[in-house]
Formats: sequence, C-alpha cells, structure tokens
Amino acid sequence: MERICTVQDLPSGEARRVEVNGHPIAIFNLSGQYYALDDICSHALSSLSEGFIEEEDFTVECPKHGSLFDVRTGAPQSLPATRPVATYPVKVENDEIFVEV
Repeated sequence: MERICTVQDLPSGEARRVEVNGHPIAIFNLSGQYYALDDICSHALSSLSEGFIEEEDFTVECPKHGSLFDVRTGAPQSLPATRPVATYPVKVENDEIFVEV
C-alpha cells in the first residue's frame, strides 16, 4: 500500500490526483469514506479528479464530456463513457490514507 496523504489534506466532497508508480489515481472523500480510481476517463483523456463530485450519488462527472462514474465501482452511469475505470482498495490508518495499486 502506498501512503497518499492525511485525512486532513482531503476534505469531504473533494478529490485529489496522485501518481502511484507513475499511474494517475484520483482519491475521493465522500462524507468521510475514501475511494480511489483511475484518474483518466475511459472515454476521453480527461482527469476525473477535476470533475464535479456529487457526494449523495457517489458520482464524479468527467469535466470533458460529462460522463458520470460511480466512485465506488468505477462503472459509468451515463454516456458517452461505456467502459468502467479501475478502482483500488483504500485504507485509512492513524489519519493517513493509503491506496493499493
């Protein structure tokens, strides 16, 4: 597992892009629950960590074409994306966030 940041560094409703072994990952905090998925949209080369986050629906909207992705599963919820993005296990220990890629 790779240490990403502390829980204080990632407020609720926000995302952060990190590189783990050269791989871009988006980390999300949705009401104190942390999720990690590929940062690059499966439809177009756009950063999901820069998208609009809807905490109640557990979704992030791609800023380029508007596809919605479930941050829990990586599954697309709307077109034009049809393929999911990979998700990764997240662990919080002693107020530090870790991701396994």
